Amino acid sequence: MSAKKRPTRKTQSLDLVLPATSANLGPGFDAAAIAIDLFLKVRARVADEFSIEALGRDAEICGRLENHLIVTTYREVLEAEGKSVVPLALRVDNQIPVGKGCGSSASARLAGIALAVHFGGLGWIDSRIVGEASRREHHPDNAAACWMGGLAVARMSGETEVQIASVTPKGKWPLLLAVPPELLSTEEARRVLPTHYPRADAVINIQNSMLLLAAFIQGRRDLLPSALGDRIHQPYRAALCPLLPALQKLAGSAGILGAVLSGAGPSVLVFLDPKAHPGKARSRIAAHLQSSGLKAELIPTSINMLGAGRERGWKNRKTR
Repeated sequence: MSAKKRPTRKTQSLDLVLPATSANLGPGFDAAAIAIDLFLKVRARVADEFSIEALGRDAEICGRLENHLIVTTYREVLEAEGKSVVPLALRVDNQIPVGKGCGSSASARLAGIALAVHFGGLGWIDSRIVGEASRREHHPDNAAACWMGGLAVARMSGETEVQIASVTPKGKWPLLLAVPPELLSTEEARRVLPTHYPRADAVINIQNSMLLLAAFIQGRRDLLPSALGDRIHQPYRAALCPLLPALQKLAGSAGILGAVLSGAGPSVLVFLDPKAHPGKARSRIAAHLQSSGLKAELIPTSINMLGAGRERGWKNRKTR
């Protein structure tokens, strides 16, 4: 190594817990996301060479060292800051569907950045960490929600600067994540979007996004059937994400408040009525999808209020 010091004994390991995220939430395109209770858990320790032990969902992808998103991001951040790249042994336990619109890339990039901040002694604050991840993601919503938890509303204000409003939604928000077998790249989902929109569509989306924010702040789930409406991205992506139109037909009935694409899709996030029996709603959704000839894994979840930046491993980390 160079003259730069190797991490001290106190900084030779770090545990991270990074939640999945669901972005856009209907009308909040590229602006809003929620953190949800599915996690990427990373344990890192200083080693002689890089290695990865992968457990959980998509373990084959998560355990492939070549072009690994966490390791690549970790290396690039340290090199850009003129720091030595300390090899790490990683243990990755993943619950987040990869390539399904659930923020897997944002959580991996944030993990790499957090590791660089910790083992490189960078001293970055939350806004710089989220800003770096947002620059790499090309949008700030997933990164902001993953790091801050709850509902995050975010915008880029510079290449690595991001403005974030973090909101703790009022009350309980039971969710059901419908994950199809097929993948959908963000690039492919972006290609189907138009470059111009009618003014009426833009106005409706602004109104609905404001209504949705009020619903979260006030615990007004009765607003969701209207507030989740979108004219900017979902109508154009529906052909690529057949779960969406199928599940939208159930909105407003049998404990189902509404359904939106999770990120760019193809997964769909379903908002459930907390007063209804979740098992019955799930059974109805499963039966409806089966009758429609569609397959999906149905994962019960809820909004994660902590975010990676408030989890014990990061908050209690020891610095140099």
